[in-house]
Amino acid sequence: MEPPSALSRGGRVPWQELLLAVSLLTFWNPPTTAQVTVESVPPNAAEGKDVLLRVHNLPANLIGFGWFKGTTIDPHREIVSYAADLQEITPGFAHSGRETLYHNGSLLFQNISLEDTGYYTLQIIKRNVQVERLTGQLRVYPELPKPNITSNNSDPVENVDSVVLTCEPQTQNTSYLWSVNSKSLPDSARLELSLDNRTLTLHGVTRNDTGPYECETWNPVSAGHSDPFTLNVLYGPDAPTISPSDSYYRPGANLSLSCHSASNPPAQYSWLINGSPQPSSQELFIPNITVNDSGSYTCLAYNPGTRLNKFTVKTITVSEPVSQPSINISNTTATEHKDSVVLTCSTNNTGVSIWWFFNNQSLKLTERMKLSPDNSTLTIDPVRREDAGDYQCEVSNPVSSSKSDLVKLNVEYDFTQQSSGLSAGAIAGIVIGVLAGVALIAALLYFLCNRKSGGTSDLRDLTEHKLSASNHSQDHSDNVHNKTDEVAYSSLNFNVQAPKKSASASPPLTATETVYSEVQKK
Repeated sequence: MEPPSALSRGGRVPWQELLLAVSLLTFWNPPTTAQVTVESVPPNAAEGKDVLLRVHNLPANLIGFGWFKGTTIDPHREIVSYAADLQEITPGFAHSGRETLYHNGSLLFQNISLEDTGYYTLQIIKRNVQVERLTGQLRVYPELPKPNITSNNSDPVENVDSVVLTCEPQTQNTSYLWSVNSKSLPDSARLELSLDNRTLTLHGVTRNDTGPYECETWNPVSAGHSDPFTLNVLYGPDAPTISPSDSYYRPGANLSLSCHSASNPPAQYSWLINGSPQPSSQELFIPNITVNDSGSYTCLAYNPGTRLNKFTVKTITVSEPVSQPSINISNTTATEHKDSVVLTCSTNNTGVSIWWFFNNQSLKLTERMKLSPDNSTLTIDPVRREDAGDYQCEVSNPVSSSKSDLVKLNVEYDFTQQSSGLSAGAIAGIVIGVLAGVALIAALLYFLCNRKSGGTSDLRDLTEHKLSASNHSQDHSDNVHNKTDEVAYSSLNFNVQAPKKSASASPPLTATETVYSEVQKK
């Protein structure tokens, strides 16, 4: 910034007293062609820097002008004045030695301080004793130092303690802004900011509140950014986990267990085997284990910071491989629909699971099959031809399995009978339908036989009647018409035959009826 040339200084002259007196009595500001204004350059000044109250459009033909601190004209608050005729400036009571006045009315402040903040008044006195006043403002802000974060609790305990973080140092007219994990603070009922945002309170701190946290300071002339701050939250131990997850082993294997728990500071570990303490260690190793090593293995985790402990119990089972089972069958040959069969899977091992197989596939139970509670006995009652085949059982424990030899079941049945596979209701319906059909056919045959027997008797009577009438008619015709009529008789045979039966039945009986009919020729 290049200010205009400064005016030379001089002593106080008598006309200045008159100027002050006139200014105190005159309040009328006549209009001017160009309005006089005062501007602060820069608008916001940093403490220790220079700032200029620049005057624009200062009118000519002046008696003089002067600057006062504040918004009132008070001789004790006068900074400097200028007499135009003598071209001299005179310091006032409020002059600090850091102010410089220029011929265009501008006032320069050097090495400005926070105390310089405020309003300043320029009074201009013209030749016609007209007075004009203008006000300018200085805004002075400190250069902010680099902020840092402090905590009221260096080792808070999870879900127990609250933490207050403070952004230092405290400065006036400063804005504070917080961030966590390089992001803005999340909305949470556990986070609370002070009215000026300078302090951040975390209620009921958790392990997820470790941070890092950062604070920023800002004012119109400078900004600062703190280093990251990380909370050391004490937590745990959580319930420990024992790895690997395997719980079953064969004799002779090596048992290697490891325990882990989330904890800050790191947990201290110890072991119990069937309640017996073991040397403190995170790892447990037993070579060449035996059945006697089966039991409960307990891992204990202790946090010296929170003074809490947690434990986990794991059951280890050492099992011998299972031996081959065998099947005992009540009878290997059974009659369909009459006999039942019981198959028993025998094993020398305990604590095993038993499974059944039929024709090399897993057995699908039907309503005729039942298993004992431990699956060792399979009952089929009654057997059917589809039950015939190869049966096998398998025993297993978590470390091994074994299948028995095949056992074959034979089922005898009548080859003339077809296994319909129909339900009892369906069979009953078919039987009833067949019986009803037979009864209907018998009734029909009976009706036909009776009808044909009655028709034969009528024909015989009719024949006899016709023969008698014929003789009588012949005599009468000979006398009356003198004609000869020939009557011929023919026989019709009606065969009544019963319905066809199977080839094993007796040959059908045939009833033959002879019916005579009259055929008259003219």
